[in-house]
Amino acid sequence: MNIYMEDFKKKLNKGGYKITNQRKVIFEILLKNSGKHLNPEQIYELVREVDSDIGIATVYRTTKLFEEVGILSKVLFNDGCARYEIVLTEDESHSHHHLLCNNCGKIIEVKMDLLNELEELIEKEYNFEIHNHSLKFYGLCKGCKEEETNGS
Repeated sequence: MNIYMEDFKKKLNKGGYKITNQRKVIFEILLKNSGKHLNPEQIYELVREVDSDIGIATVYRTTKLFEEVGILSKVLFNDGCARYEIVLTEDESHSHHHLLCNNCGKIIEVKMDLLNELEELIEKEYNFEIHNHSLKFYGLCKGCKEEETNGS
């Protein structure tokens, strides 16, 4: 966890921001919940268990700041709610993909990125520098698929 805390401090300092206790608490909560796609209200609920003095407005401001300095990545799904993922390495600053279950709402991360060749082709063809991309697949997760098959 220390290596991530050092990176956290560097990113805030590079952006000209102070390392406050509230920011540290929120970062530690996000780190403990790495791999989850939390919205600000969910982050707030987890933060409140650790420090009840941190308000929801602080969580919103901090998630926005963390996104700005590259600590968090915002992910938008079809539910209209912004969710966040912690960026632990520079490799993770480039989006990975998601599988979204239409039935239960489960979100599964796809760790492999097979779009690098496509990005290169697009950059050449259109003389366009791609910084990131987002890809989501919608369908049924394994559990819902089995449930649907067994229920029919």
